[in-house]
Amino acid sequence: MKKLYIFIIVALAFTLNSCVDIVERYNFRPNGTCEVVYDFDMSRAVAILHNLLSDSLTATPQFAMAKDTVMNLYGALPDSTQQKMSVQEMRLAKSSDLAVNMNLKQDLMKVSIRHEADSPSGLEFYLQQMSKMANYGYLNEKGVKNNMFNAQQLMAGNDCYTYQVTSNRFCRIIDKEKFNNFLKRTRSTFAMAKAMLIETPYKVVLNFAKPVKKVDNKKAILSADRKQVILQTSIDELIKDPSIMNLQVDL
Repeated sequence: MKKLYIFIIVALAFTLNSCVDIVERYNFRPNGTCEVVYDFDMSRAVAILHNLLSDSLTATPQFAMAKDTVMNLYGALPDSTQQKMSVQEMRLAKSSDLAVNMNLKQDLMKVSIRHEADSPSGLEFYLQQMSKMANYGYLNEKGVKNNMFNAQQLMAGNDCYTYQVTSNRFCRIIDKEKFNNFLKRTRSTFAMAKAMLIETPYKVVLNFAKPVKKVDNKKAILSADRKQVILQTSIDELIKDPSIMNLQVDL
């Protein structure tokens, strides 16, 4: 039975790393605060897992695992990880929530990390620090209790960007050298996804409290009321042209 459980975990890890719909969402409010949410929908991975396993395996209690919970991100980390964190990292983790909605039998696996920034400068600081925390390994499958997903690889990609956030501007520019290093660490994952003919969609959604004056990215879509900007691509496109996700929005 233990071997069966390990097989399920390995198969799930294989597919989760290959099939992830990523949405980065920002909700800017008139008072200067901003809710930022990273959504990782890995349900397609679970559906593929169903096809990989026999009926006898999917009928086991291990495959019946289900969870729908929201917890404080800091509280979800083991003591050994908490002790390694700086004061700033502790504050960020304590002000962030981790939501897990998982039901393997229903082909459902969604993970969200949410943070409430109290100011534009606070948002800029969070965006830079959160990705660094992922690089340190605080958000990988060993660092978060009882959750089977590799957030480290997904979140660490944001460390490739430099941010400028003010009351009148949201700007991020990719650092190609950092991005190339990121690709070296994750090349096997993306190659696997491509071999399986699976794309990894990547969407950035920015909801502003006032109309946008200018958007500096030809792929970005501006809503009719000029308060929402959507930039959508895929990891495959990003690999071919990293600058495709450079974005500057002036308000």
